Amino acid sequence: MLKGLGGLGDMAGMMKKAKEMQSKMEQMQHDLNSVTVVGESGAGLVKATATAKGDLTALDIDPSIFNSDDKEVVEDLILAAIKDAQAKAAEKSEEEMGKMTEGLGLPAGMNLPF
Repeated sequence: MLKGLGGLGDMAGMMKKAKEMQSKMEQMQHDLNSVTVVGESGAGLVKATATAKGDLTALDIDPSIFNSDDKEVVEDLILAAIKDAQAKAAEKSEEEMGKMTEGLGLPAGMNLPF
């Protein structure tokens, strides 16, 4: 490749791979905005929808749970659904990141971005 320049040829290759990785990271971040997950609580009575980046996009509450005596229960179900959606979003994001790092030949469990 660049014989006689020592490690500079390797450096050029590393820089090229770094740019490729940066481009793939940007694409993945964009893609995570279009992937959605649904968290549930109360056997599906409350559903929270979020992007894989964890942004809450929708909340669906079954009308059967509305009873003024159960206000605290409803609030707990809503929080539980949101937490479930956020946990699923984090899991999906980690899964997608793992796919990308595998494709780049990086060790498993390597946290990106640095």
